[in-house]
Amino acid sequence: MTQLAKHNLTFLEDLKKNNNRDWFQANKPVYEKNHKELIAFADEVLAKLNEHDVIETESGKKSLFRIYRDVRFSKDKSPYKTHWSGGFKRAGKLLRGGYYFHVQPGGNSLVGGGFWGPNKEDLQRIREEIATDASELREILADKTFVDTFGTLDGEQLKRAPKGFNPDHKDIDLLRYKQFIFSRSFTDKEVLAPDFTDKLDHAFQAMRPFFDFMSDVLTTDSNGVPLYDE
Repeated sequence: MTQLAKHNLTFLEDLKKNNNRDWFQANKPVYEKNHKELIAFADEVLAKLNEHDVIETESGKKSLFRIYRDVRFSKDKSPYKTHWSGGFKRAGKLLRGGYYFHVQPGGNSLVGGGFWGPNKEDLQRIREEIATDASELREILADKTFVDTFGTLDGEQLKRAPKGFNPDHKDIDLLRYKQFIFSRSFTDKEVLAPDFTDKLDHAFQAMRPFFDFMSDVLTTDSNGVPLYDE
């Protein structure tokens, strides 16, 4: 079992206090040691995921996001992220959705998933399904496992009804969503516990009914006709 260590968080705390290139270059060996350990951690998370889902991401290393920030369009010019994070993409056109983990000291670690930026066509198709019959989606969001793990659905919402949909529709609360995301936070103690990868995996499994529903919706047209050959 691959367990995160206290120094994996300490490095991030030190980086937050010294977020500049000179400090980072002087501590590059420390970063590389931490990065290697995060790869092993992500490899274990990926192995657990592949026991119950089909993942396109080939390795823990490829799941990890770069620590270097893109500061081109940001007022904050700090060159480095102060967290570890990674994502896993489900394989093929028929399996939609993605898994995300974020490790950051101070109780800011989390696991998340969903649809952060659905394209125009996907968003329209999701809304068509909701407008036709939202009962299955509501059952998923009200399921005890989902609620106990994530609480409620999150994501940006329109202030008004989306174009082409009735403002008085009984499911207008769902129709206004622009994103469909959910997350669960973890304390530092939980992150450093031996069973942290198990807790991540349990949360990932709790996402599956939502992903399976969205996969069915986004791989069929409004009449339920498949868009892709299996």
